Amino acid sequence: MPAVEAAVSDKNADKLIKSAKEALSYVGNIEELMVSEFPFKIPEEYSSLPRLMGRATVELVVKKAEDEPFDIEGTIYKEGKMTLVLDGYSAPLSAGTFLDLVNKGFYNETSIIRSDGFVIQTGKPPKGEGYVDEASGKLRQVPLEVFARGDKEPTYGVTLEDDGRGAVGTVLPFTSYGTLALAREEFEPNTASSQFFWFLFEPDLTPAGRNLMDGSWAVFGYTTKGEKFLKGLQKGDRIVSVKIVDGLENLKKV
Repeated sequence: MPAVEAAVSDKNADKLIKSAKEALSYVGNIEELMVSEFPFKIPEEYSSLPRLMGRATVELVVKKAEDEPFDIEGTIYKEGKMTLVLDGYSAPLSAGTFLDLVNKGFYNETSIIRSDGFVIQTGKPPKGEGYVDEASGKLRQVPLEVFARGDKEPTYGVTLEDDGRGAVGTVLPFTSYGTLALAREEFEPNTASSQFFWFLFEPDLTPAGRNLMDGSWAVFGYTTKGEKFLKGLQKGDRIVSVKIVDGLENLKKV
């Protein structure tokens, strides 16, 4: 696209990132129109879990503790608004779980529980570690879901390293600031529930393809607007609200 070429020519990194995201969004919309049916079958053993059979967009609003303003490079904001794009074509269970909880209002008034310069994590309910299904009364857990490059469907329940493919890239890599992924217990791949994190990608510290995250954690989307507010989020700050902008029709429940 001309905007991308101009940003490269000007050596303007900020403009390049913005133009690249716009280009990816445009390409993504075209790809979605070209898909006539979902490209693979989800294993029957996960039939009870919600799934996103396509893409969806959500808007998330965050505020500082005590309603202090955000100071982003000298500009003051009362609240931060971010746009998240979820990719159910590559991570249907992970994205579907997240969108289902957004639709339930689960993340409204949820606190940030971790902010260490590497990730920002949230989604922990006041009691327990994850989402308890209303019907069964049991903790709903999601298997690790990783789509390796060259595969025709995701791998479930095992990291690519444990699957003997640690060097294989992923369709949804940790390659941008604000990458979204489900949190889980470090040594238990199938323990994700409601907690998720933003990955604070820095090219010099966590280079794409060499950050040991790809293939080990379930990426389900990216922050496409408002990622600048992530720099101001600290433990104790909160998500005020999350709403679905589009794609709710792609959320399926069995």
